[in-house]
Amino acid sequence: MDTKVVLITLVIYKLVLITIGLWAQRRTKSQEDFFLGGRALGPVVASISYAASAASAWTLLGMSGAAYMLGLSALWIALGVVIGCAINWWWLAPRMMRYSHRHRVLTLTEFLVHTATPDRNPFRPLTVRVASLILLVSFLFYIASQFQGAGNTFATTFDLGMADSILLGGLIIMIYTLLGGFWAVSLTDTLQGLLMVTAAILLPLSALLAVGGFEGFGAGLARFSSADQLSWTGRHTGLLAIGIVVGSLATGTGTFGQPHLLTRFMALRDERAWRQARLLAVGWYATVFAGMCFLGLAGRVLVPAIDNPETIFIHLTSELFPPLVSAIVLAAVLSAIMSTADSMLLVAASAVSYDLGLSKVFPNRRLLISRLAIGVLCLLAIVVAIALPASIFDRVLFAWIAIGAAFGPPVFFRLAGVEVKPGAVFAAMLTGFTLAVVFYLLPNTPGDIAERLLPFCAGLLVLWFGRQTPGMKPAVTDNLVSTK
Repeated sequence: MDTKVVLITLVIYKLVLITIGLWAQRRTKSQEDFFLGGRALGPVVASISYAASAASAWTLLGMSGAAYMLGLSALWIALGVVIGCAINWWWLAPRMMRYSHRHRVLTLTEFLVHTATPDRNPFRPLTVRVASLILLVSFLFYIASQFQGAGNTFATTFDLGMADSILLGGLIIMIYTLLGGFWAVSLTDTLQGLLMVTAAILLPLSALLAVGGFEGFGAGLARFSSADQLSWTGRHTGLLAIGIVVGSLATGTGTFGQPHLLTRFMALRDERAWRQARLLAVGWYATVFAGMCFLGLAGRVLVPAIDNPETIFIHLTSELFPPLVSAIVLAAVLSAIMSTADSMLLVAASAVSYDLGLSKVFPNRRLLISRLAIGVLCLLAIVVAIALPASIFDRVLFAWIAIGAAFGPPVFFRLAGVEVKPGAVFAAMLTGFTLAVVFYLLPNTPGDIAERLLPFCAGLLVLWFGRQTPGMKPAVTDNLVSTK
């Protein structure tokens, strides 16, 4: 690969992103603008930026690498995530949008603790602090994995050191996020999402041609794959096979509690924007995840042996495309990384400056406090990425499941209008997150059903037993959302 062409293309691409950040800065006048874009997102920006924010390095690098390593059983993970996306857009999105517009909440944490009588809920301050801490810890590792993905890309392409690559990518993300806030993030994510879906179509098609069409793909897959990789359940049977399928599908439950995704629903302009956006978002998800699964499987035929499966995307890009196209596709990888990292930095900054109340201490410096929080969080994530390297797939999957288990059940209950007792939301968040950490530290089981499903279900059970009974006086709860 001609690294000069790649480098020039990437530099131009980064300059475009920073220019967007400078333009978006002109539209950022308040905290509502900085964190939610003034609640004025249209269907294209809302849907594509949502999808791009969700599809991190885990999708392009991690998912293709998982398909390469696991074989056909990896497709259950992709299917679970696409189903989760559809549920998010068809059920959660309209309710979250209506509630956000009606009550003017800015963050997911504020939404979870918002009641008609906040002074009568003794658990409110504790819930806010714990929710913010869960967000910061999980997002720190999540963002670090994105920077690690950037490091893999630069190291493979330019023979740069991992630390230098991580530092470079992190600083670029920090600059345009600091400049324009939510508007800059949403607009750049839309551009990056379009680039990612283009790569997810072109690269698998090129791989299909390279292996000799579907006939060559089938023959090559049978030749270069093990029996485990050719089985939909990894050759497990009975309950273990069920565990593989259910555990993989349960990855989609993490979708329901991701703050950087749910804020897109809060920022939607109106009902019409939601109806159009849901089709675009689910279509994007299905296209990209299907493409990455096929790419990983085709990679087994084209590259039977590789040191790091999570570099199969980059390897095939350099093998199948000319330098200019390779540069554009590699920009798509960096897009996947940046579109997730910038959204998470914004949400984490909102937890520090808004939920924890730092901006109230300096009411005339609210935007400055938010931007300082982003800078500090970005630098911490860079340190974690350099000092604690790990598999992108494993690290992201843990953070995804932990956040989903902590926030997904309370979001469902609140949007369903189910009234719960004081402290139930706090207990559900703590239970879901703690179990996700515990099961992550325990030895893996087929499908990791314990880690991927049980924490979410435990959170639901806590809320179910903590709901208000008909005879109780709902002193501190709020019948939250009208679905009309």
